[in-house]
Parts: sequence; structure tokens; C-alpha cells
Amino acid sequence: MSRIFGRISVLTDKEMQLIHEAALEILECVGMKIYHDEALKILHNFGCNVDRESKIVKFPNELVNSSLKHMQKDLLLPERNGLKQAIRYGEVSYYKRNEDFYHDFTCSAGGFCTMIYDLEGQRRKATMADLHDSFKLINALDDITYSGLPVSDQFTHHKLRPIKMAAELAKYTSKLGGIEAWTTDDIRYIEEIAIVIRGSRENLRREPCLVGYAESRSPLTLDENMTALFIEFVRRGFPQSIDTMPCAGTTAPATGAGTLALGLAETLAGLVLGYAIDEKAIISIDFTGGYADMSSMLFSVGGPDRQVLMCAWTQMLTKFYGLTAAVHGGKTNACEPGFQAGMEKMQSTFLPLICGASGIGTIGQVENFMTYSPVQLVLDTELVHAVRRICNGFEVNADTLALDVIKRVGPGGTFIKDPHTAEHFRKEFWLSNLTECLSWDSYSKNQIRSMEQRAEEKAREIMSKPLEPVLDENQTTEIDRIVANAKKNII
Repeated sequence: MSRIFGRISVLTDKEMQLIHEAALEILECVGMKIYHDEALKILHNFGCNVDRESKIVKFPNELVNSSLKHMQKDLLLPERNGLKQAIRYGEVSYYKRNEDFYHDFTCSAGGFCTMIYDLEGQRRKATMADLHDSFKLINALDDITYSGLPVSDQFTHHKLRPIKMAAELAKYTSKLGGIEAWTTDDIRYIEEIAIVIRGSRENLRREPCLVGYAESRSPLTLDENMTALFIEFVRRGFPQSIDTMPCAGTTAPATGAGTLALGLAETLAGLVLGYAIDEKAIISIDFTGGYADMSSMLFSVGGPDRQVLMCAWTQMLTKFYGLTAAVHGGKTNACEPGFQAGMEKMQSTFLPLICGASGIGTIGQVENFMTYSPVQLVLDTELVHAVRRICNGFEVNADTLALDVIKRVGPGGTFIKDPHTAEHFRKEFWLSNLTECLSWDSYSKNQIRSMEQRAEEKAREIMSKPLEPVLDENQTTEIDRIVANAKKNII
């Protein structure tokens, strides 16, 4: 098979070692500020140096390294084989995978956006109808592997919103991605919904779904709520990591190496905390850093500088630590679909994959992943489809070399009518109803002339169809009961 294989690298072995050692020094000499008394007690008992007054926790090098070895050893456990889950922007595998290049890479939608850039070109608060329309697109677009919530209904009470949104996700798509949990109370109800989907608590542990996450606040801080979420998820047996989003120039040093070292320290602290809570915890590490745009001071997700940073993280995770790495990709700084969005999304999709990423996401967003766009979701899946075609190359064998066909057609002939062409072109050729390859005369006769317009028409067609539940009536009724009970107890 003549297809992409191997990986490119942006870091040498020595540079990876230096970044790792810098993260260890940060944790041992500077530490993390953790606003959670129980976590401070847990880490103290686990061997960390804890100052209760300042809430600073310092992590001895040997403790961090032993936690890393613990994580790497667990990847080889027989019972871990095949254990994976969708969380946030990709699929996380908790067993050893040795692929150099993931031709079966996953693509995730989601984002829990509060705003939508709708088909009429208006940016507004998202509604339940918008959420349901997004599920129609997710279900119809084959290149989406998983989805969380592309948008969240801003007219559902904020205290109930994470639970209600998880319930709608469960009812209307089988491409179950990660969710948001805002309080530990949310986790209880979301777990109940997940059990309804999987059929039992035991099945849920074997095939986790609807899993939320915790995230550090750079630089080097874990707030009380995020720490509580992390502890609760771990105690309930859900796989976890602490994500981190350091921003070079604002919440991290103005260098890629410094930002990577800082973010690595923040997520390694989560690794230690996870094993301190439960030595049998299923723990990984995560990082979605970036650079500040110095003209607006926003966290830039689309610039080429960030793509190199995410490639470096992918290499650290896969080559240095031996894990799989889904990447926070498919992103743009542009506020609406167009050339800038396409350029930035291709960069942030393709580059991490050729560095060894196992998946990318979340797609379908504009404006620094703040706003969901149905048109952009259609465009993004076309981009992903194109990347899959690039990555999968073409076969080289007796049939595809086509020597008999070439001899049969001969000099000056045509292959258009040959049966071999009919047999192979659908597999070999790039066939798209969004991109164009036309003469000017043909193009000028079209009423719909842009790729964005064609994507809009496709989105309208899909969204005009009814949305059907993917669960049976009993499951749907039980999930609605769980939400009603949550509403009574929370609001």
C-alpha cells in the first residue's frame, strides 16, 4: 500500500528530555497551587511537600517519575486491551498502541459553544433547536467519529444545563463524545444516563462514555471546583486526565519550549494526584497550549506557531511517554467560514496527524472555538475527508499497475470506456459535491458559486429532515426521568 507512513518530528531526543526535566524541576521547585483541602491532604499522604497555608504543593522528582512508570506499565495490562473513550476533542486509548501513523484517525465534533453563527449569517445565543439540528448533521456526516455538544441550549437553566445537554446527546446520536460537568452533582446524574446507554455499571466501566474532565488554570493552579471534579471522576472509576491550556505570552512564557514545559508540569501534577486518590485509577496526561495573539491578547488557535507546538506535544506524548495523542485541532481564529478558516483548519488537522496524532477535534467552530457554525461543520468534514484520502494513498499490485489494460488500450487510445476505469475510479479518485473542477464557461452558469454556499445548501438539506432518537423508548423515558429528578433536586 503506497500510503503515508512514519512520522515527522519537530523535537530531537535531547530536546524532549530537556522539556521533561524542566517540567520536573517546575513541579519540585515551584509547585502547584491547589485550592482544595482534601487534595492537599491526599497529596501530603502520598509524599508531596504541602504548605497548607499557601496551598502550594511541591512534587518530588522520584514521585512524578514513579507515577509515569505506573501509567506506562498499566498500558500493558491485559484487561486494558481495547479500553478507550472519547473525551473532549478525541479518542484516548488506555492500552499500548504502536502505530507510526493512524490511518484510522478519529474526528470529533463538540465544544459546548454558547453561540451559533447560523445559516442566515447571524451570530446569536444557541437554542435547543440548534442543538438538535447539530445532531442531524453529526449523524449524517460520515467522517465524524464522535461528538460532544456542538452547542448548548442557553435557555436551559444553567444549573441543569450540563445534565440536560448530556441527556440530549445520549438520546439523539450514537457518536458519543465527551461532555461538560460543572459540579460534582452533575457527575452523579450524567453517570446514571451513561448506565442507561450501556445497560449496566459494569458495561460502562468496560466502555466508558459521557466522560467530563478537569482542567488546570495556568500558570500552575488547580481551583477548588476543577479539583473536586477530577477527584469525583476518579473515585467513580472513570478514566481521567487534567487538561491544561497555557497561553504563551500571557499565562505561560513567550516561548514554545517554556509553554510546553509549564503545561507538561500542570498535567503531570494531575497524574500524581490521580494515583494518590486510587492506585488503580486510569490516568493519562493532556495539553492544549497555544500562543497569545499580541494584537488582541486572545488565545490564538489557528496560527502556524501553535501548530508546531501541538506537533511537539504529540511527539512528546507518543514517542517520549509511549501514549496515544488526540490533538486539539481543526481550529481557526476566523470569525466566519472562508479562506483563513480553511487554511488554519488544514494546518491544525494535517500537521498533528503526520506527527503521530490518533485523532483531531473538535471541528465545526469559528472564532477561536467560541462559536459553532453548521456551515463550518460541513466544510470541516469535507476537509477531514480530503485528509483521509491523502493519508490512505493508493495500492500497488498487479491489478492497479494495469499492464493488461495499458496493452489493451494501446497508444492513442482512451481509458474512459474501459471496464477497469469503471471498476476503480470510485475508490481512487477524489469525488466531492462541495469542491469544483470546472471550465470557466461551466462555472459561470452556476447559481451557487462558492464552496461555502454549497456547504450551506447541504446543511439546510440535512437539517430539514426529522431527528429520531437512537435509543429505545424505555431508555429515552428513563433518561428523561433522570433529568426531571435532577431538575427537582438542583434548581
